[in-house]
Amino acid sequence: MYASASPFRNASQRPAAGMYSQIGVETGVTSADPHKLIAMLFDGLLESISQARGAVRENRIEAKGIAIGRAVRIVDEGLKGGLNMKGGALADDLASLYNYLVVRLTEANVRNDDAALEECSRLVQPLRDAWMEIRGKVVGTPA
Repeated sequence: MYASASPFRNASQRPAAGMYSQIGVETGVTSADPHKLIAMLFDGLLESISQARGAVRENRIEAKGIAIGRAVRIVDEGLKGGLNMKGGALADDLASLYNYLVVRLTEANVRNDDAALEECSRLVQPLRDAWMEIRGKVVGTPA
């Protein structure tokens, strides 16, 4: 009876951890340069996809939907919304990739498709890595 952790204690720790996490994100956003903001979007997208993959594996349908919904918003409102469409071929290519990601994320949600989520992760990770590599060239500080 006493060997397991108290459900009350675990429940009370989760909201506190969430609050600290939210404060950290808000602080990061308000103090971030434009390059860092995009990096935060990539990190948030990859984290949301990871959470969705875990939820699919554990058959937690509501959590999967929330995580994928967050991922779609990050792509649509953050990454795609921040593109300068006068940026030429690169901006066009990124817009096409972001549109594809939204389609695949939506399919993953409807079909509980972990492979589609894994594909999205594989497509985003190199972009995130390249973005971090150019940080020193763009803002003069290391990633």
